[in-house]
Amino acid sequence: MSQVVPSPLYAAIDLGSNSFHMLVVRHIDGSVQTMAKIKRKVRLAAGLNENNALSQEAMQRGWDCLSLFAERLQDIPKENIRIVGTATLRTATNVDVFLAKANQILGHNIDVICGEEEAATIYKGVAHTSGGSGRRLVVDIGGASTELIIGEGFEAKALTSLKMGCVTWLERHFKDRQLNVSNFNQAINAAKETLQPILEQYTTLGWDVCVGASGTVQALQEIMLAQGMDEVITHAKLKRLQKQAMLADHLEELEIEGLTLERALVFPSGLSILIAIFELLDIDSMTLAGGALREGLVYEMVDELKQDDIRARTITSVQTRYQIDTLYGEQVAALATRLLDQCQEDWLPESQAKVLLETAAKLHEIGLTIDFKKGGEHSAYLLRHLDLPGYTRAQKHLLAELARRYREQLSSLPEQHAIAGTSAKRVLRLLRLAVLLTHRRNPDLEPQVSLQSEGDKLKLTISAAWLAKNPLTAAELEIEANRQSDIGWPLAIVSQ
Repeated sequence: MSQVVPSPLYAAIDLGSNSFHMLVVRHIDGSVQTMAKIKRKVRLAAGLNENNALSQEAMQRGWDCLSLFAERLQDIPKENIRIVGTATLRTATNVDVFLAKANQILGHNIDVICGEEEAATIYKGVAHTSGGSGRRLVVDIGGASTELIIGEGFEAKALTSLKMGCVTWLERHFKDRQLNVSNFNQAINAAKETLQPILEQYTTLGWDVCVGASGTVQALQEIMLAQGMDEVITHAKLKRLQKQAMLADHLEELEIEGLTLERALVFPSGLSILIAIFELLDIDSMTLAGGALREGLVYEMVDELKQDDIRARTITSVQTRYQIDTLYGEQVAALATRLLDQCQEDWLPESQAKVLLETAAKLHEIGLTIDFKKGGEHSAYLLRHLDLPGYTRAQKHLLAELARRYREQLSSLPEQHAIAGTSAKRVLRLLRLAVLLTHRRNPDLEPQVSLQSEGDKLKLTISAAWLAKNPLTAAELEIEANRQSDIGWPLAIVSQ
């Protein structure tokens, strides 16, 4: 009997200025599957004195944490482990003392990386986990440094690491723990001064989208979602959160819906830095990236994952893991796209809408891996909860709601923030028609159809001879026309 070789494990450890993080993954079916995420708040940067020497207490907190991490490392091949130190370890004058004992505890050497290498690795983590085309600006606010990167695809065009972070700004500008206008203004202005030297280079290069890749941005998004806002970060929302923070007099009294106690201490300083970045670089909006430094370290170690199209890799991985009929998914996607091309030119204006239509078409049957009955419900659950590199949380939510409704019962889509409501409705209509018309699962047996649109009115013209030979589909098309028309989406089926 042949022995099954287990998928290899990989570990990335990031010794940050505020927290130490450990990520353990395995490489499976062209994707990485997270096996463990371990985080400990070590507050290393808070242990630096005026001469930039780490206190014995701060070093001990770090060593204690690494003793826990070491247990997880013992069964992972040495070549699959990468451990890096960042801003505080770059700054500490007695870093050798810390590293000597830390290396001994871990049984592996820690690589203290320079700011530019940290920025480059963060960019790799973002590029491998976040979809979209065009040039992107990446912002990562850490405990003692902030990385700003402009890149396109997998290539970084500008890399900067600045000496400001949510821990150092806390000690410098909120030392008295007062949450007043004066402290916020001081922190924001100091951040703008720090950013000033890169302003010209970055605005000249420009960018199409902006993504945040840090605990600060993640905390902000969690707060906004908890308060019923969408996931897109804007300057207006940041100023609203600043007002909420200033309702408390002292940092220890800070209570904002959606803000965890663990994050509360460094929240105002991180918020101040982000406000400064938004104002100085004139950023319209920002979304959260799927990964950052740790993910960048992992993807550097796995050669098979160095592929340009993140979303294509994600779809292939999901299709393989859940044994989806890939040829049929391609057939549905091709017909849905052809139907879309026959509609009015601006019927589906957002480029992301077409991407989501194709993705939903290729993955809509994922729920069948559980059971045919309630297949749509199963598909919705899986798509909402799976890790889908290349897709934002809002896009996953919409994909789930589309897959929930791909056949039979039709209901209006709930509120979502991935694309405009009208576009989402139109994507669903095309998906349902494409699924219905391809039920024989063979492109050669598809009917010749044409689709005309006039606003929300659709007219599907189909061969009368084909309908006569396929009476079940003819009946289902009639039912579908009634279902869509009944909820205010007029659909007429015309035979000729």
